[in-house]
Amino acid sequence: MATIFSKIISKEIPADIVFESDKVLAFKDIKPHAPVHILIIPKIEIPRVTDIKGKEHAALLGEMFDAANKLANDLDISNNGFRLVFNCGNDGGQEVYHIHMHLLGGRHMQWPPG
Repeated sequence: MATIFSKIISKEIPADIVFESDKVLAFKDIKPHAPVHILIIPKIEIPRVTDIKGKEHAALLGEMFDAANKLANDLDISNNGFRLVFNCGNDGGQEVYHIHMHLLGGRHMQWPPG
């Protein structure tokens, strides 16, 4: 079943895309929880963090982190700090079952997060 993210990848629905490579896409969250709130997704569908296979997906995950670092620098939040979050499953707050990394910044983050 197609998720909203797969429709964004295929350009069936619009998104405010801030980064794109062959394997990764990043766009602004439509319900931001910080001044900077970017979602970084792989272009292949992996439903949950528990579906990640370390050896198989290592390069892809590395590219997601590289995109996060590039965006943090480009958006001028790298020096003051930022938060990266993966949610997994219903209790973990996952709303779309296509893994995605939240890049949050532009304000002081609280702990615990929720």
